[in-house]
Amino acid sequence: MHPMLNTAIKAARRAASVIQRASNNVDHLRIESKDHNSFVTEVDRAAEKAIVDTLLEAYPRHAILAEEGGSRGDSDDVWIIDPLDGTTNFLHGVPQYCISIALAHKGQVTQAVVYDPNRNDLFTATRGAGAFLNDRRIRVSKTKELADSLVCTGFPYSQFGKLDVYLQQLGAVIQKSAGVRRPGSAALDLAYIACGRYDAFWEMGLQPWDIAAGSLLVQEAGGLITDLSGEGGYMESGDVVAGTPRAFAQLLQTLQAPGK
Repeated sequence: MHPMLNTAIKAARRAASVIQRASNNVDHLRIESKDHNSFVTEVDRAAEKAIVDTLLEAYPRHAILAEEGGSRGDSDDVWIIDPLDGTTNFLHGVPQYCISIALAHKGQVTQAVVYDPNRNDLFTATRGAGAFLNDRRIRVSKTKELADSLVCTGFPYSQFGKLDVYLQQLGAVIQKSAGVRRPGSAALDLAYIACGRYDAFWEMGLQPWDIAAGSLLVQEAGGLITDLSGEGGYMESGDVVAGTPRAFAQLLQTLQAPGK
């Protein structure tokens, strides 16, 4: 295993300890609103600190891009961190959240960790070396048709300018797929694409820390991921489509022309 991936795993497990200790006392947490339906707690910040401290102890010259702490440092190597993806689920006691850590070298994601502390599911990937769940090699599902696909999505929750477009897309996908789910953690959704639990995924308005680690998992597991135009700008736009090669193509076509 790559030493940088090992360090990221160590950081994720330290953050998980912070999060799981706090999960028993959610009612006593200080909660702040960052935006409409977007929350941050002292747990998010403590988990992020545990991650950043671990990474910079090993790689002090690397830069950081994190959800709560923003950007710091200037380097070709940037750690992209979401310390608690699915904060709203966490606050409501819904066990669907994760820690997401990725390393990008000159803009290309090369290492990825998504850790689900509730199920002890550790998803990892190194570019060119495959994707793994708890040390077992994973691949996207063999589903070929959108009609047979379980599709995952995320509802717009703070920026509603694309809500009408999204609702048209949702209506079309509901009619053309085997079902649609909205679990509430994009990083974990992408990890589930990588291991075959879902067949396809789309969401709009995400942030780089929501996408980075999951995108490499999908690619290394044999899936496809693009933006809504079918190009590679999803980290910049925040609009993501992913899935098995055939289901992905059909989903993308449906999203681009939802009324047809």
